[in-house]
Amino acid sequence: MQNKLIITVAPTGSVPKKEKTPHVPVTTEEIVEDALKCEQVGASILHIHTRDEQQNPSDAPERFAEVVGALKGRTRLILQVSTGGRAGVGLESRLQRLSAGSEMASLTTGSVNFPNSAYVNPPDLVAALATEMKRLAIKPEVEVFDFSMLHNAIDLVRSGILQPPMHVNFVMGLKGAMPARIEHLTHLVGFLPKGSTWCVSGVAAAQLPMAVHAILMGGHVRVGLEDNIYYRKGELATNAQLVERIVRISTELGREIATTDEARQLLSLTSLESKNL
Repeated sequence: MQNKLIITVAPTGSVPKKEKTPHVPVTTEEIVEDALKCEQVGASILHIHTRDEQQNPSDAPERFAEVVGALKGRTRLILQVSTGGRAGVGLESRLQRLSAGSEMASLTTGSVNFPNSAYVNPPDLVAALATEMKRLAIKPEVEVFDFSMLHNAIDLVRSGILQPPMHVNFVMGLKGAMPARIEHLTHLVGFLPKGSTWCVSGVAAAQLPMAVHAILMGGHVRVGLEDNIYYRKGELATNAQLVERIVRISTELGREIATTDEARQLLSLTSLESKNL
């Protein structure tokens, strides 16, 4: 079981709108329906972003609570809320999302340039989010956009703010951040503390090759329209299609897919029942 693959799906994100792809879910009902389809074909973790009525990214805590609440009792997916600041950089709204009742939440441990903006996460904000996750027994997924963010997370473990074992997501291929290169990935993985788990989010055309590298290296994979809207050049994808492809490739390579409960065990998560999901 220890070698099984955990698949995370990030169906919505902050960027793609219906004008770019009709397949991106933006309402609560669409996100829930898409999540259930992805669970059926092999996803274990749902990374949650929300949108407003104009399809713009929303930082409203009640929207995250609405999505989590709508999925309770209907799924065994591990629900992971985003605490990202692209929709709004205020600490308070990011903290309030943690009350939605999810088992996991994202934690970006540094600042980075996006193509058209700066994604700012100062040390005091990161520590406040991590402290609240610890208090609520929410497992952080450490989002690493460059090398320094991994060392920032390791420092948080040493200080006792983050509890081991860490789960780290390497975001690769985003313009302005870390290039999607296998030598970068192997270098990063080599610095992970013993017992850590990790996955890769390849952006755009990098999604498939980086996913295959992760499968072969014993890591885990994130796919979804948040990071990549195409199945192949010129052909729009659905979230379920992107999950199904990873299931097929991993199976062909001899690596089984983890169920949601096996994923919980691999990630050392609090039990599903204790979260009243």
